[in-house]
Amino acid sequence: MNITGNTIFIPGGASGIGLALAKRLQAAGNTLIIGGRRTAVLEKLKADHGFDTVIIDTTDNTSVLAARDAVLAAHPELNVVITMAGIMVTEDTHVAGFLEAAERTVETNVLGPLRLISAFVEHLQTRSDATIMTVSSGLAHLPLTITPSYNGSKAFIHRFTETLRLQLAGSTVKVVELTPPGLRTELMPGQSQVEIFLPLDDYIDEVMTILETQPDVTEVLVEGVKWMRYAEVNGNYDELVTTMNAG
Repeated sequence: MNITGNTIFIPGGASGIGLALAKRLQAAGNTLIIGGRRTAVLEKLKADHGFDTVIIDTTDNTSVLAARDAVLAAHPELNVVITMAGIMVTEDTHVAGFLEAAERTVETNVLGPLRLISAFVEHLQTRSDATIMTVSSGLAHLPLTITPSYNGSKAFIHRFTETLRLQLAGSTVKVVELTPPGLRTELMPGQSQVEIFLPLDDYIDEVMTILETQPDVTEVLVEGVKWMRYAEVNGNYDELVTTMNAG
């Protein structure tokens, strides 16, 4: 992926990784469109940063298609979509009530990206240089006990992304997977205060360096996530699962 001269849509870019990445990509010379559900938040982002914005709820395909039409009407040159929107919630599978949280997680983290890719993939193939960037997690490869559906949703995104890349290999669309480690964001309550997690700005610095120096990269792996990504390959999966979930 070239890091300049693109028109980029980031649904879920109103906070966290999405917003931090949007700011850096804008500074690198790209046009940014941010998608989100809250009008007031989007208006502030537009006023503060000059982003174009669009209302979108990725759990609703009608909303996704309406957002697609609005984005393409205003930006027919769009050539990058980053499927950032996601949630992370705890679940207790000892009780039947975990299903509600599991369904919300799958609706957002699995079906949301699928809706977005389905909506934009034909347009992206008309561009001479296009990118779909998905967002998985280190937890796709090393599970956290308290978030079973989140772990599974990100494992799905990882494998789907690899297969999507195979199918689109003959097209103009590159498929890139962003695989974050634990970061100091508000994805979950209190997460921004966890000192062992990587500061968000440091993460974005490393991501931008990877994208700039490795334009053909297919999986963006910062150093802080490789211990998770390659646990099985390195033969210490069981040990790391135990250590990570201790206490």
